[in-house]
Amino acid sequence: MSILPQVIFLLVFAVAGYILFKRISFLRRNIFLGKRETRNDLPDQRWKTMLLVAFGQQKMFKKFTPAILHLMIYVAFVIINLEVLEFVIDGIFGTHRVFAPFLGSAYGVAMNIFEFLAVAVLVSCVAFLIRRNVMKVERFTKPELNGWPAMDANLILVIEIILMFAILTMNATDQILASRGVPHYTLLNGLFFSSFLQPIFQGMSDSTLVFIERFAWWFHIVGILAFAVYVTYSKHLHIFLAFPNTWYSNLKPKGEMKNMPEVTNEVNMMLGIATETSAEPPAEIGRFGAKDINDLSWVNVMNAYSCTECGRCTAECPANITGKKLSPRKIMMDVRDRAEEVGKSMDSSGPGLADGKSLLGDYISKEEINACTSCNACVEACPINIDPLSIILQMRRYVSMEESAAPAQWNAMFQNMETAFSPWKFPPSDRFNWSEKVKNEEIKEI
Repeated sequence: MSILPQVIFLLVFAVAGYILFKRISFLRRNIFLGKRETRNDLPDQRWKTMLLVAFGQQKMFKKFTPAILHLMIYVAFVIINLEVLEFVIDGIFGTHRVFAPFLGSAYGVAMNIFEFLAVAVLVSCVAFLIRRNVMKVERFTKPELNGWPAMDANLILVIEIILMFAILTMNATDQILASRGVPHYTLLNGLFFSSFLQPIFQGMSDSTLVFIERFAWWFHIVGILAFAVYVTYSKHLHIFLAFPNTWYSNLKPKGEMKNMPEVTNEVNMMLGIATETSAEPPAEIGRFGAKDINDLSWVNVMNAYSCTECGRCTAECPANITGKKLSPRKIMMDVRDRAEEVGKSMDSSGPGLADGKSLLGDYISKEEINACTSCNACVEACPINIDPLSIILQMRRYVSMEESAAPAQWNAMFQNMETAFSPWKFPPSDRFNWSEKVKNEEIKEI
């Protein structure tokens, strides 16, 4: 038997592996353009959060219908990868259905389960295409999805449909060849779903069927490898990043705003107190807030790469609902786009972060971040615990503390907070004057 197919398979596998390695290295470097942040506390709670939210799809079920459809694709993705393992072994060693002799009748049962999941994926992907392109669900029609993001979502669904048809076609032709006693093919105890395709191929010759079966096999495994590479360029990177993203979730109460260590260190130095980070004063004062991606934490940048672009955050955002420019989904997409731009510039020996652009201004406007009510609706809505509010607050802090460019009403409030300890401009000693008026009115009534 010729070893040429095995050589070709190993070459394809090696090329895909190399591309994946390069892309993953690129993504890792981009994520760590963000500042250091340690989130290794409460490991038990973090494992529980990851298992419930990422693995268990807990937050998806706030919207039941898409949750069921997504669950079918998710389960199929996890389980059908077991069959991909068989594909890889067959490709390397030139075997065919290598697990069949070892599993006996259980192998046929497993193949029927895989076919059921393949059909479930087909149904779910068709339903998602209808929701996006026919029903036009409102959160899929926002301006930030125009162009490539919308095409990306549709393309991935079409690819999944084609790959599932490839599995069913391969099984249908495989079983016809096995029933004819063609060597190298194993007759199973009836594959239910692919049997509906068999009448299409029954009148074909053995050589034609072998060609179709082999073509479907190659198309599926090469398609899987290409899909794995494509995912790293797509919003579907959340398939992998959802797990670390949920593990590194912010476990603090949603209403708690994080203090700025730069401010804390400056105050400590003014008071002669040693800082937590170093006994030596820093050579350069840290930036207050965030202007570009290197001012955000690496967790913020990972959040951006993990974003599914599902739009649940934007659909729940009160600012967006009332017609404001803010879209939490766009915030995450902008952070990811800026990280990609900087990363590509660095790889081509370009200026990188010194390209004269910044996240705030060139990607995200002040109008957007000022519209945020800090209500945490976007954080609560996200199926994988992404935190757009953290990024918005850091950029607002930069505008207020570095540029002194907060809206006039905000500056008045800040001044009142500093001098009167409340948003209103009257001294603390007058804070309970209203109670005297109430008491006087009660006395008059008596």
